[in-house]
Amino acid sequence: MPDSLPPDTAIPNLPRLRGFIADFTRLVERHGDDEAAVLDAGRVLLAGLIADDDWLPDAYAQPDPVHYRQYLLHCDPYERFSVVSFVWGPGQRTPIHDHTVWGLVGILRGMERSQRFDLQPQGGPPVAHPPEILKAGSVEAVSPRIGDVHAISNALPDRPSISIHVYGGNIGAVRRTVFDPLTGQRKPFISGYANSALPNLWDRSQPVPHAA
Repeated sequence: MPDSLPPDTAIPNLPRLRGFIADFTRLVERHGDDEAAVLDAGRVLLAGLIADDDWLPDAYAQPDPVHYRQYLLHCDPYERFSVVSFVWGPGQRTPIHDHTVWGLVGILRGMERSQRFDLQPQGGPPVAHPPEILKAGSVEAVSPRIGDVHAISNALPDRPSISIHVYGGNIGAVRRTVFDPLTGQRKPFISGYANSALPNLWDRSQPVPHAA
């Protein structure tokens, strides 16, 4: 984990993320108990955020040579939702895992391979669905209600891919499970985050550039 990350006050389009967080906060305040409504409206909000690739600070877009990285961009003060950037180097992938909360995954850069799995009631290997290729601009939803178990990998062999995730909780602190692909054996984990600092959304002291 990096020891520290610099403040991000000089990124001119970081207000896109600030506006998204404000809109999502209003959404969970209105519909926090209605998962379907949050996912439907949240999908539209996330699609709008990832339609422009000019706002993610470089510090939260850096791949690791060995493992994918999960950077926290924002956590609601009541932990009702969190916003995370996932950065995948070539060939990197997750194990089969669950989330236990609702989630939205939006592809910002590159492409990702998503494969859902069904768990067998009596144990045994998870049953795989056909994989899907998620391209930049696409948004996928997960939750225990609609399907919660999947594995994700970078679909590009030669460069990183980045996705922006929104979860119905502080996902880095949620106790979750990974599943052995051959036996279905369960192993608990808590993911944590790769960063030790957050993007500085609220410092407006930097000059705002005027449109040409």
